[in-house]
Amino acid sequence: PGSSAGANSCTAVARPSDLQRRRELLDAVVDECARGGIGDRSLREVAAAVGTSHRMLLHHFGSRDGLLLAVVEEVERRQLALLHELPEDPADAVAAMWANLRRPELRPAERLFFECYARGVQGEQPFARLPRASVRWWLQADTGRTMDPALMRLGLAVARGLLLDLVATDDLAGVDAAVERFIELLRRAYQS
Repeated sequence: PGSSAGANSCTAVARPSDLQRRRELLDAVVDECARGGIGDRSLREVAAAVGTSHRMLLHHFGSRDGLLLAVVEEVERRQLALLHELPEDPADAVAAMWANLRRPELRPAERLFFECYARGVQGEQPFARLPRASVRWWLQADTGRTMDPALMRLGLAVARGLLLDLVATDDLAGVDAAVERFIELLRRAYQS
């Protein structure tokens, strides 16, 4: 599930040095997002924080919205990369994934995800592709087809719902308790 957020900004094939610079900028912006969020900051503010100009961000990402979408897609890509490290047992996999998702430094990126997702659900460009694509990426990540697709979709829906709860309420204890209950339900279902 690679990011294609920058594809709309130019029609020529990007040179390797251009692609490398885009990758460096995207990594820097993702790190900046983790430090203090970027959803409500201007492109100039984000550019200054990562040591570049707003024009360079526009060159590589097309627009502020293109940059936001690229950040969300990159964070999703990083989360997807963890799937292969998860335990095979569904309950243990949910517990391990939640331990990663609940980290406070991810909260700004999670807020940005839900902002972009909501804009995509409304059909706003360039976000319109995000809702379907972000589900498809997770379902297609199981390349060995070892997991039940319905269970993967359920796990994704529960994780996203609980993340939205956490972002909205900041009630980590309450959300952790709900995750534990879900894990218990999975354990019971797989013991039967």
